[in-house]
Amino acid sequence: MIERAKLGLVGYGSGGRIFHAPLIASAENVEFVGVVTGSEERRKQVAEQLPGVGTFDTIAALAAEGVQAVAISTPVTTHADLALEAIALGLSVVVDKPFAMDAESAREVVRAADEAGVLLSVYQNRRWDSDFRTIKKLIESGRLGTVRRFESRVERWAPDRLPPAAGGGSLRDFGSHLVDQALQLFGPVQRVYAEMRGETEFDDDFFVALHHLSGVESHLWGSWRQAGPGPRFRVSGTAGTFISRELDVQEEMLKAGKTPAKLGDRWGVEPEHRWGHLFRGATGAPVESERGRWDEFYPAFAAAVLGQGRVPVNPADSVRALEVLDAARVSATTGRSVSL
Repeated sequence: MIERAKLGLVGYGSGGRIFHAPLIASAENVEFVGVVTGSEERRKQVAEQLPGVGTFDTIAALAAEGVQAVAISTPVTTHADLALEAIALGLSVVVDKPFAMDAESAREVVRAADEAGVLLSVYQNRRWDSDFRTIKKLIESGRLGTVRRFESRVERWAPDRLPPAAGGGSLRDFGSHLVDQALQLFGPVQRVYAEMRGETEFDDDFFVALHHLSGVESHLWGSWRQAGPGPRFRVSGTAGTFISRELDVQEEMLKAGKTPAKLGDRWGVEPEHRWGHLFRGATGAPVESERGRWDEFYPAFAAAVLGQGRVPVNPADSVRALEVLDAARVSATTGRSVSL
């Protein structure tokens, strides 16, 4: 019999409903106890979409049901306070990205979790993107040679939409993934340069250049206003360049109502026409995509809660990413590079 950790979810907006609940419900070692939401509409959605999962007004009420941990998927402005509330109740916590509004707020949450002796992780799910996993494999195999430049984009064309306020602007929202991936691949950053623009209090378009101590240059773009999006990744090395044009398929799957529980081994598998290509000159050869594995996050976190492993994302990593994003905001404001 599989030992299961009792988890709850805080928030059932688009993030909680699409990106967390289906993956929590699909994890075999998780007992999905309930959702905290004050919205009557959301309560009805939970009842329809998650039979047997309760709804609660507060984290304290959910804790009284015996949960061991909660995942927080609410607007970024509330992340730190809700995480601290859950930690004070003795609960382990997953915080959606962006971890917090700034690095200092994130550090406060990390300190609180350490002092309380509870586990803390951050939902950096795009570490398990198929294209990102493929790039890691290419680098480790030496097929790219020595990487010189890493280009990464999340660009969308939504001229009639404002960037979702819940993400805190595109730099925090998209940037938390892009910077985390760059740090995972190429290590600490020495210097940051950034440009941002936006017609509201939240930026809707940015460019960030990172100089890593390893010598790699990372160029990162995020936008809600890009009518001609560039490739998702371009990784240039001394032996070749890998280009991947499509965004990982898992987001599309979840929005279509598909889940790991329904698809099994077909979950996260990229069709061949979406594979990236390895170039050595004018022509490129397709590279079979590694399987996307967002479905591994919650089983790994539940195992950690049960004392059977480590959390899937060390929160210190996300603090470091926020330090880079804080520096990027300073750079965009002053027009100067910022050293870390």
